[in-house]
Amino acid sequence: MKFVLRRLAFYLLTAWAAITINFLIPRLMPGDPVQSLINRFQGQLSSRAIDSLRTLFGLDEERSLWQQYLDYLGNIFTGDLGTSFTYFPTGVSEILAQSLPWTLALMGITTLLAFVLGTAIGIHAGWRRGSWLDGMLPLTTFFSSIPYFWLGLIAIAVFAVQWPVFPASGGFDNSLVPAFSAEFIGSALHHGILPGITIIVSAVAGWILGMRNMMVTVSSEDYVLVGQAKGLTERRVMYAYAARNAILPNISNFALSLGFIVGGTLLVEMVFSYPGIGYVLFQAVAANDYPLMQGVFLIITLAVLVANLLADVAYLLLDPRTRREA
Repeated sequence: MKFVLRRLAFYLLTAWAAITINFLIPRLMPGDPVQSLINRFQGQLSSRAIDSLRTLFGLDEERSLWQQYLDYLGNIFTGDLGTSFTYFPTGVSEILAQSLPWTLALMGITTLLAFVLGTAIGIHAGWRRGSWLDGMLPLTTFFSSIPYFWLGLIAIAVFAVQWPVFPASGGFDNSLVPAFSAEFIGSALHHGILPGITIIVSAVAGWILGMRNMMVTVSSEDYVLVGQAKGLTERRVMYAYAARNAILPNISNFALSLGFIVGGTLLVEMVFSYPGIGYVLFQAVAANDYPLMQGVFLIITLAVLVANLLADVAYLLLDPRTRREA
């Protein structure tokens, strides 16, 4: 319990530091977001309207940086993430609520499938070295070295243009209205298959290689030899003795992957015009949209910290050596 409380205090301190950096970085970037918004209206705004916009976005010169920081912290605790420059006058919270489910659905399912599939293949490839499965590693490594967006372009050219089996862009059919209906869910799944397969093909090789190497390392440990000497079945020794210890590094990497799920895969979402949070972040950076950038970074930061905390708890359950009380 003490270990969990210490880690929780550490993550709270880290969250405060990340929030502070999140506040400062956009304001250190060159450019004036209010001026960009004015340019969108082609000079149709009066000087009084311009001053009101600066006050609305917390960028008026009368307020110091410290006062803006305190207001920013207060707004976070009240759930007010500000108003977006890019989607003015829509609030940041509303934009994130619309785009986040798309990214969570796509990245969450593909990350989990890649982890489970890669870990299972890596266990068997590392345990049975020299088998045909182990010989497939160079092929998987080749696919992992290809960037997401390049695989996406190839997938679009083959399966959306040459053989129009899947749609090339979008998250659902434009003729449908988002709703919890069988037709809309089917359309969303159909549009998500191509980017999902692209992500899995690129990510699964890393899980296979990492798990395979750890299985090779632990297979010669004394506790594995003891399990074999006790006459246990090969399946039990492989999973309960070797894989349980070999999977620990993959657990940490998987926790980090879960944290970055909310950030989406920016290039994949851009290639497929997928309505996720990664594409929203790209638009926010291009428009110097401080509130939207801060909202996206805040969600990503908190997700990574929570995922790391869950990884620490998982370590306590899987590895007795991390239990300080013992």
